[in-house]
Amino acid sequence: MTVAPEVVADLRSDTLTRPTAAMRQAMVDAAVGDDVYGEDPTVAELERRVAGLLGHEAALFMPTGSMANQVGLRLHAGPGQEVITDSLAHVLRAELGAAAAYSGITTRSWVAERGLLEVDTALEMMVADGGPYQVSTACVVVENTHNFGGGTVQPLEEMRRLRERTAAAGVGVHLDGARLWNAHVAAGVALADYGACADTVSVCLSKGLGAPVGSVLAASREHIAQARVWRKRLGGGMRQVGILAAAGLHALDHHVERLADDHARARRTAEALAQAAAGVVEPAAVHTNILVLDVSAAGWTGPDFVQAAAERGVLGYPTDPRRARFVWHLDVDDEMTDRATDRLSDLLARRTGR
Repeated sequence: MTVAPEVVADLRSDTLTRPTAAMRQAMVDAAVGDDVYGEDPTVAELERRVAGLLGHEAALFMPTGSMANQVGLRLHAGPGQEVITDSLAHVLRAELGAAAAYSGITTRSWVAERGLLEVDTALEMMVADGGPYQVSTACVVVENTHNFGGGTVQPLEEMRRLRERTAAAGVGVHLDGARLWNAHVAAGVALADYGACADTVSVCLSKGLGAPVGSVLAASREHIAQARVWRKRLGGGMRQVGILAAAGLHALDHHVERLADDHARARRTAEALAQAAAGVVEPAAVHTNILVLDVSAAGWTGPDFVQAAAERGVLGYPTDPRRARFVWHLDVDDEMTDRATDRLSDLLARRTGR
């Protein structure tokens, strides 16, 4: 009989976090009401809190980050219009073509190194009013931090420049801020400063912040009124959901600043792996909690490396044939990090002959 290896560290994603005991208690104690009727006080508090943090007028609690993104896009673009973003963006790679399937939105993209925002490229691609001959660009999407780019933090000045130019052209900006909390902690930039760079902003509570479920979309009051309709259309109307909103409030109070620990652990591992095999990672480019390794530099394919790591108790995710991703989170401490680092280093060093 095959025995499954001991899991040393589950680094597949920061979505794997489990509610802490204190978060569970907050959920038990939550005041609730029917949110479809707008009567859940805990949800209302969470929405006010997040809108205020992001510098927007209003916000809407969503069951998932993908729904928050897709409703955000639908507020900007309708059938036959387009959204543009980089080729690694989550809204293109990991939301199963939802913009086309639900809203008839087309997309175009550019290739961006590590997902870094390229404002000039976006502006060159943008067609604000295509008339009867070309597809009109309705929205530009920026992802911060950038998941498949390796947890990249977008430069604030570039985001501001994009916002200024798109606003002048009448084109919207949606900020996929699933991990905006990580960008805020890593760069020391106020959340409201990031929020000011977009018409709509989605943030996730169930990744680094450790809530069991939920995202929030922030925008103007008018946009959020429309978003409430689209949430219901997409099946996202929820009832006594303050139990979940309470987890989000607890996370905002207790789990934001601790993200720095995740960032430090990811960087420490990156530095060790760079020593084990040249070219697999540039530690200075590891800004936050996501470590993407180019394991092809050590003679591996992404899937094979992830499989070999799993056999040694370290779980990761192959992002493409050349790369593997490892993500730090609330449930991975220093001891687990050290053990995972040793095992990944050994794998890389063995293949490269070090």
